[in-house]
Amino acid sequence: MPLFDRILILDWSAAGMPRRGRDSIWIGSDRAAAINPETRQRAWKLLGCALSRARKADERVLVGADFAFGHPTGLARRITGQDGALALWDHLGAAHRDDARNRSNYRDLAAAMNRALGQPVFWGDGRKEPTPDLPRLKPPPHPDLSPHRATEAASGAARPKSVFQLAGAGAVGAQSLTGIAWLNRLRRVPGLAIWPFQPCDPARVVLVEVYPSLIGQAVRAAEGFACRDAAEVTLLAHALRHLDDADALAPLMHPHPAITAPADEGQILGFGHQPALEAAAAAVLAARPWRHQQLGGAVERPTTSSASSNS
Repeated sequence: MPLFDRILILDWSAAGMPRRGRDSIWIGSDRAAAINPETRQRAWKLLGCALSRARKADERVLVGADFAFGHPTGLARRITGQDGALALWDHLGAAHRDDARNRSNYRDLAAAMNRALGQPVFWGDGRKEPTPDLPRLKPPPHPDLSPHRATEAASGAARPKSVFQLAGAGAVGAQSLTGIAWLNRLRRVPGLAIWPFQPCDPARVVLVEVYPSLIGQAVRAAEGFACRDAAEVTLLAHALRHLDDADALAPLMHPHPAITAPADEGQILGFGHQPALEAAAAAVLAARPWRHQQLGGAVERPTTSSASSNS
Protein backbone atom coordinates (compact mmCIF):
# COMPACT_ATOMS: atom_id res chain seq x y z
CA MET A 1 0.00 0.00 0.00
CA PRO A 2 1.48 3.41 -0.94
CA LEU A 3 2.75 5.57 1.89
CA PHE A 4 1.67 8.85 0.28
CA ASP A 5 -1.31 10.09 -1.70
CA ARG A 6 0.55 12.98 -3.26
CA ILE A 7 4.19 13.87 -3.91
CA LEU A 8 5.56 17.39 -4.43
CA ILE A 9 9.14 18.31 -5.32
CA LEU A 10 10.46 21.80 -4.63
CA ASP A 11 13.47 23.14 -6.56
CA TRP A 12 14.45 26.21 -4.54
CA SER A 13 16.26 29.42 -5.47
CA ALA A 14 18.01 32.15 -3.48
CA ALA A 15 17.78 34.65 -6.36
CA GLY A 16 17.85 38.27 -5.24
CA MET A 17 15.09 39.40 -7.60
CA PRO A 18 11.93 37.86 -9.11
CA ARG A 19 12.91 35.20 -11.61
CA ARG A 20 11.26 32.53 -13.71
CA GLY A 21 12.65 29.85 -16.01
CA ARG A 22 16.09 28.40 -15.51
CA ASP A 23 17.66 28.65 -12.02
CA SER A 24 14.43 29.74 -10.38
CA ILE A 25 11.85 28.04 -8.17
CA TRP A 26 9.94 25.09 -9.61
CA ILE A 27 7.33 22.97 -7.86
CA GLY A 28 6.79 19.55 -9.42
CA SER A 29 3.97 17.12 -8.71
CA ASP A 30 3.08 13.53 -9.45
CA ARG A 31 -0.34 14.79 -10.58
CA ALA A 32 0.05 18.05 -12.48
CA ALA A 33 2.47 20.10 -14.54
CA ALA A 34 5.29 21.86 -12.74
CA ILE A 35 4.67 25.46 -11.73
CA ASN A 36 7.23 28.25 -11.69
CA PRO A 37 6.57 30.99 -9.10
CA GLU A 38 8.83 34.00 -9.52
CA THR A 39 9.46 34.72 -5.82
CA ARG A 40 9.89 32.79 -2.60
CA GLN A 41 6.80 34.45 -1.12
CA ARG A 42 4.76 33.30 -4.10
CA ALA A 43 6.15 29.77 -3.80
CA TRP A 44 5.22 29.75 -0.12
CA LYS A 45 1.63 30.68 -0.93
CA LEU A 46 1.36 28.01 -3.62
CA LEU A 47 2.79 25.37 -1.32
CA GLY A 48 0.33 26.46 1.35
CA CYS A 49 -2.52 26.05 -1.13
CA ALA A 50 -1.41 22.56 -2.08
CA LEU A 51 -1.10 21.42 1.54
CA SER A 52 -4.44 23.00 2.45
CA ARG A 53 -6.18 21.11 -0.37
CA ALA A 54 -4.49 17.89 0.66
CA ARG A 55 -5.54 18.37 4.27
CA LYS A 56 -9.18 18.92 3.24
CA ALA A 57 -9.04 15.78 1.07
CA ASP A 58 -7.40 13.81 3.92
CA GLU A 59 -4.38 13.09 1.73
CA ARG A 60 -0.92 12.25 3.02
CA VAL A 61 1.76 14.32 1.26
CA LEU A 62 5.50 13.91 0.73
CA VAL A 63 7.29 17.19 0.04
CA GLY A 64 10.87 16.91 -1.23
CA ALA A 65 13.04 20.03 -1.24
CA ASP A 66 16.27 20.32 -3.22
CA PHE A 67 18.50 21.88 -0.57
CA ALA A 68 20.35 20.68 2.50
CA PHE A 69 18.21 20.22 5.61
CA GLY A 70 21.24 19.88 7.89
CA HIS A 71 24.78 21.19 8.30
CA PRO A 72 28.01 19.47 9.33
CA THR A 73 27.98 18.16 12.88
CA GLY A 74 28.85 20.79 15.45
CA LEU A 75 27.57 23.89 13.66
CA ALA A 76 24.16 23.95 15.38
CA ARG A 77 25.70 23.73 18.86
CA ARG A 78 28.29 26.42 18.12
CA ILE A 79 25.64 28.81 16.77
CA THR A 80 22.62 28.07 18.97
CA GLY A 81 24.05 26.27 22.02
CA GLN A 82 21.94 23.21 21.19
CA ASP A 83 22.56 20.06 19.22
CA GLY A 84 20.37 19.12 16.28
CA ALA A 85 19.51 20.62 12.92
CA LEU A 86 16.12 21.86 14.08
CA ALA A 87 17.81 24.23 16.53
CA LEU A 88 19.47 25.84 13.53
CA TRP A 89 16.13 25.83 11.69
CA ASP A 90 14.66 27.90 14.54
CA HIS A 91 17.64 30.24 14.52
CA LEU A 92 17.39 30.87 10.77
CA GLY A 93 13.62 31.12 10.89
CA ALA A 94 13.83 33.87 13.50
CA ALA A 95 16.63 35.85 11.87
CA HIS A 96 15.93 35.54 8.14
CA ARG A 97 14.17 38.33 6.25
CA ASP A 98 12.77 38.06 2.72
CA ASP A 99 10.58 40.62 0.95
CA ALA A 100 8.14 40.50 -1.94
CA ARG A 101 10.93 41.36 -4.41
CA ASN A 102 13.10 38.39 -3.30
CA ARG A 103 15.54 40.56 -1.36
CA SER A 104 16.99 38.42 1.42
CA ASN A 105 19.47 38.92 4.26
CA TYR A 106 20.96 35.43 3.98
CA ARG A 107 24.48 36.79 3.36
CA ASP A 108 24.28 38.78 6.58
CA LEU A 109 23.15 35.65 8.43
CA ALA A 110 26.09 33.70 7.04
CA ALA A 111 28.49 36.47 8.01
CA ALA A 112 27.05 36.57 11.54
CA MET A 113 27.58 32.82 11.90
CA ASN A 114 31.16 33.21 10.66
CA ARG A 115 31.76 35.81 13.39
CA ALA A 116 30.21 33.55 16.02
CA LEU A 117 32.56 30.74 14.97
CA GLY A 118 35.64 32.94 15.18
CA GLN A 119 36.67 32.09 11.62
CA PRO A 120 34.73 31.82 8.37
CA VAL A 121 33.18 28.63 7.06
CA PHE A 122 30.48 30.20 4.87
CA TRP A 123 31.89 31.73 1.71
CA GLY A 124 31.00 32.85 -1.80
CA ASP A 125 29.83 36.46 -1.57
CA GLY A 126 28.58 37.18 -5.07
CA ARG A 127 27.63 40.83 -4.56
CA LYS A 128 29.68 43.72 -5.96
CA GLU A 129 29.64 45.39 -2.54
CA PRO A 130 31.43 43.01 -0.17
CA THR A 131 29.71 41.68 2.93
CA PRO A 132 31.94 42.01 6.01
CA ASP A 133 33.04 38.61 7.37
CA LEU A 134 31.78 36.75 4.29
CA PRO A 135 34.76 35.93 2.04
CA ARG A 136 34.38 35.63 -1.71
CA LEU A 137 36.87 32.76 -1.92
CA LYS A 138 36.99 29.48 -0.02
CA PRO A 139 38.65 30.00 3.38
CA PRO A 140 41.06 27.59 5.08
CA PRO A 141 39.35 24.53 6.61
CA HIS A 142 37.82 24.91 10.05
CA PRO A 143 39.61 22.63 12.54
CA ASP A 144 36.38 21.25 14.01
CA LEU A 145 33.79 21.50 11.22
CA SER A 146 33.86 19.28 8.15
CA PRO A 147 33.01 21.01 4.85
CA HIS A 148 30.69 18.14 3.94
CA ARG A 149 27.99 16.12 5.64
CA ALA A 150 28.21 12.33 5.57
CA THR A 151 25.25 12.13 3.16
CA GLU A 152 27.20 14.31 0.70
CA ALA A 153 30.71 12.95 1.11
CA ALA A 154 29.61 9.41 0.31
CA SER A 155 27.36 10.22 -2.65
CA GLY A 156 29.90 9.17 -5.28
CA ALA A 157 29.96 10.91 -8.63
CA ALA A 158 26.76 12.83 -7.90
CA ARG A 159 28.26 14.74 -4.97
CA PRO A 160 26.63 17.98 -3.79
CA LYS A 161 28.71 21.05 -3.08
CA SER A 162 29.49 21.97 0.50
CA VAL A 163 26.55 23.61 2.23
CA PHE A 164 28.98 26.36 3.28
CA GLN A 165 29.43 27.48 -0.35
CA LEU A 166 26.91 30.22 -1.13
CA ALA A 167 27.76 31.09 -4.74
CA GLY A 168 29.22 29.48 -7.84
CA ALA A 169 28.15 26.66 -10.14
CA GLY A 170 26.18 24.02 -8.26
CA ALA A 171 26.31 25.87 -4.93
CA VAL A 172 23.43 25.09 -2.56
CA GLY A 173 24.38 27.02 0.59
CA ALA A 174 22.23 30.08 -0.13
CA GLN A 175 19.26 27.91 -1.06
CA SER A 176 19.62 26.06 2.23
CA LEU A 177 19.75 29.21 4.37
CA THR A 178 16.69 30.73 2.70
CA GLY A 179 14.80 27.46 2.21
CA ILE A 180 15.20 26.29 5.80
CA ALA A 181 13.94 29.64 7.04
CA TRP A 182 10.79 29.35 4.93
CA LEU A 183 10.11 25.67 5.63
CA ASN A 184 10.56 26.24 9.35
CA ARG A 185 7.22 28.06 9.29
CA LEU A 186 5.55 24.79 8.33
CA ARG A 187 6.51 23.31 11.69
CA ARG A 188 3.41 25.04 13.07
CA VAL A 189 1.21 22.89 10.84
CA PRO A 190 -0.39 20.04 12.83
CA GLY A 191 0.60 16.59 11.65
CA LEU A 192 3.80 17.63 9.89
CA ALA A 193 7.20 15.97 10.36
CA ILE A 194 10.69 16.63 8.98
CA TRP A 195 12.63 13.51 8.06
CA PRO A 196 14.94 12.25 9.50
CA PHE A 197 14.73 14.64 12.46
CA GLN A 198 11.23 13.71 13.62
CA PRO A 199 9.07 10.53 13.67
CA CYS A 200 7.18 10.35 10.39
CA ASP A 201 4.81 7.41 10.80
CA PRO A 202 1.87 9.45 12.16
CA ALA A 203 2.53 12.57 10.07
CA ARG A 204 0.17 13.65 7.31
CA VAL A 205 2.84 15.87 5.71
CA VAL A 206 6.46 14.72 5.56
CA LEU A 207 9.29 17.03 4.46
CA VAL A 208 12.43 15.38 3.04
CA GLU A 209 15.66 16.54 1.47
CA VAL A 210 16.10 15.42 -2.14
CA TYR A 211 18.93 15.61 -4.65
CA PRO A 212 17.67 15.36 -8.26
CA SER A 213 21.18 14.75 -9.60
CA LEU A 214 20.75 11.18 -8.36
CA ILE A 215 18.54 10.71 -11.44
CA GLY A 216 20.67 12.92 -13.66
CA GLN A 217 20.85 10.46 -16.55
CA ALA A 218 17.07 10.39 -16.95
CA VAL A 219 16.85 14.17 -16.60
CA ARG A 220 19.40 14.67 -19.38
CA ALA A 221 17.37 12.38 -21.64
CA ALA A 222 14.03 14.10 -20.93
CA GLU A 223 12.49 16.19 -23.69
CA GLY A 224 9.72 18.76 -23.90
CA PHE A 225 10.41 20.62 -20.66
CA ALA A 226 10.95 24.36 -20.35
CA CYS A 227 14.32 23.82 -18.67
CA ARG A 228 16.33 21.26 -16.72
CA ASP A 229 14.81 22.41 -13.42
CA ALA A 230 11.29 21.66 -14.66
CA ALA A 231 12.41 18.22 -15.85
CA GLU A 232 14.09 17.46 -12.52
CA VAL A 233 11.09 18.19 -10.32
CA THR A 234 8.69 16.39 -12.67
CA LEU A 235 10.78 13.25 -13.13
CA LEU A 236 11.66 12.96 -9.46
CA ALA A 237 8.02 13.36 -8.35
CA HIS A 238 6.94 10.63 -10.77
CA ALA A 239 9.92 8.39 -9.95
CA LEU A 240 9.05 8.51 -6.24
CA ARG A 241 5.40 7.84 -7.12
CA HIS A 242 6.53 4.83 -9.16
CA LEU A 243 8.48 3.49 -6.18
CA ASP A 244 5.68 4.20 -3.72
CA ASP A 245 3.06 2.46 -5.86
CA ALA A 246 5.34 -0.58 -5.90
CA ASP A 247 5.74 -0.47 -2.09
CA ALA A 248 9.41 0.31 -2.66
CA LEU A 249 9.67 3.82 -1.18
CA ALA A 250 9.93 2.83 2.49
CA PRO A 251 13.53 1.50 2.23
CA LEU A 252 14.68 4.93 1.00
CA MET A 253 13.47 6.41 4.30
CA HIS A 254 15.37 4.01 6.54
CA PRO A 255 18.40 5.38 8.43
CA HIS A 256 21.61 4.61 6.57
CA PRO A 257 24.51 3.24 8.65
CA ALA A 258 26.94 5.66 7.00
CA ILE A 259 25.00 8.59 8.49
CA THR A 260 26.34 8.69 12.05
CA ALA A 261 24.75 12.01 13.10
CA PRO A 262 21.37 12.19 11.35
CA ALA A 263 19.88 14.57 13.93
CA ASP A 264 22.54 17.15 13.03
CA GLU A 265 23.27 16.50 9.38
CA GLY A 266 20.11 14.95 7.96
CA GLN A 267 20.04 12.49 5.08
CA ILE A 268 19.26 12.81 1.39
CA LEU A 269 16.22 10.73 0.44
CA GLY A 270 17.54 7.91 -1.71
CA PHE A 271 21.05 7.99 -0.24
CA GLY A 272 22.42 4.48 -0.72
CA HIS A 273 19.56 3.62 -3.09
CA GLN A 274 20.63 5.37 -6.28
CA PRO A 275 20.14 2.26 -8.51
CA ALA A 276 16.50 1.99 -7.40
CA LEU A 277 15.93 5.68 -8.05
CA GLU A 278 17.60 5.50 -11.46
CA ALA A 279 15.51 2.48 -12.45
CA ALA A 280 12.31 4.22 -11.37
CA ALA A 281 13.28 7.37 -13.29
CA ALA A 282 14.02 5.32 -16.42
CA ALA A 283 10.63 3.62 -16.12
CA VAL A 284 8.68 6.87 -15.85
CA LEU A 285 10.76 8.44 -18.62
CA ALA A 286 9.66 5.62 -20.91
CA ALA A 287 6.00 5.85 -19.82
CA ARG A 288 5.91 9.68 -19.74
CA PRO A 289 2.88 9.94 -17.41
CA TRP A 290 3.08 13.74 -17.68
CA ARG A 291 2.60 13.76 -21.48
CA HIS A 292 -0.94 15.16 -21.26
CA GLN A 293 0.13 17.95 -18.91
CA GLN A 294 1.20 21.41 -19.98
CA LEU A 295 4.96 21.51 -19.37
CA GLY A 296 5.46 25.25 -19.64
CA GLY A 297 4.98 25.84 -15.94
CA ALA A 298 1.89 28.05 -15.66
CA VAL A 299 1.54 29.60 -12.20
CA GLU A 300 -1.77 29.03 -10.46
CA ARG A 301 -3.34 31.68 -8.29
CA PRO A 302 -3.71 30.84 -4.60
CA THR A 303 -6.90 31.72 -2.80
CA THR A 304 -6.52 34.04 0.18
CA SER A 305 -8.09 31.61 2.63
CA SER A 306 -6.00 28.57 1.74
CA ALA A 307 -2.72 30.44 1.50
CA SER A 308 -3.16 32.26 4.78
CA SER A 309 -3.76 29.06 6.68
CA ASN A 310 -0.02 28.28 6.58
CA SER A 311 1.53 31.74 6.54
